Amino acid sequence: MSVQIGPVMVDIEGTDLTDEDRELLLHPMVGGLIFFARNFRNREQLEELIADIRRVRPEILLAVDQEGGRVQRFRDTFTRIPSMQALSARANPQQLRDVGWLLAAELLAVGVDFSFAPVLDADDDFCKIVGDRSFAQDPLVLAEKARPFIAGMHEAGMATTGKHFPGHGQVKEDSHEELPVDHRTLEQVLASDCTPFAECIAAGELQAVMPAHIRFARVDENPVGFSRFWLQEILRKRLGFDGVIFSDDLTMEGAGAAGGYGERIRAAMQAGCDMGVVCNNRQGALAALDALTGFTPDPESSRRLARMRGQARIGSWSELEQSPRWQSTREWLASWV
Repeated sequence: MSVQIGPVMVDIEGTDLTDEDRELLLHPMVGGLIFFARNFRNREQLEELIADIRRVRPEILLAVDQEGGRVQRFRDTFTRIPSMQALSARANPQQLRDVGWLLAAELLAVGVDFSFAPVLDADDDFCKIVGDRSFAQDPLVLAEKARPFIAGMHEAGMATTGKHFPGHGQVKEDSHEELPVDHRTLEQVLASDCTPFAECIAAGELQAVMPAHIRFARVDENPVGFSRFWLQEILRKRLGFDGVIFSDDLTMEGAGAAGGYGERIRAAMQAGCDMGVVCNNRQGALAALDALTGFTPDPESSRRLARMRGQARIGSWSELEQSPRWQSTREWLASWV
């Protein structure tokens, strides 16, 4: 019988587990943990921390934002990955594939299940929170660049998460600080920003999608992550996506439209998210968990979430270091990053 995976992803404060962290991880609604730079001192410490977490909660999903560029939580001994904008400008398809593979293989080697990557927002430094995290401004070029990167991640054994559906790149505001509003029509969004998501979904290349904390005023009154229209009618039915839907961090200001933390997690679940991410606010996480008292996770959500578990093709870091592909890709990146 498969183990149910809880619908909430939380975080911890430091480089080792406190008694409070252990209690949190044992909550039945907790199914995932996201790492930040504050949780990382060096690779050996990270591996010890992960082993400790697994002893407390063996089935928990472990994630990180390890995109490259300014969003790379683990640095010391990990390969320095450039921003996707810089990589896209320099790399050919095979190099894109190799970097995707390397990024995923390094995380899997230390026991992390997946990175919330790739960013599929079309942007060219218009949106301050996206900017150089994007592969390209043109959605078609973006899809062309992202797909070999995704293929490389898959070759390493890692599930991929496209974000931030249906596209965050055409609003200037940072959804960490406020709720951006986009005034385009549904047809305009689907014909442009949504294209990379649609192409990757049609090809079966995304195991998960993370919606944006953006309100499309001419489409639906609710921000995307709290919108049944966007998540059920568009993402599930129109685009045919059957993978995991992760909320973006529910402590962001862009999520505040749904109310307090309890209201936010319930709204995300009701809209169709399989897992709500609540981090950088322990009291907010506890409030969200309290709000789910009596909640019965959807067995189908749990089955989808189980597919996010890492399937490392190379076992340990020492084995990875012996890989010619790792050596050559790391050397190529070091020559210009």
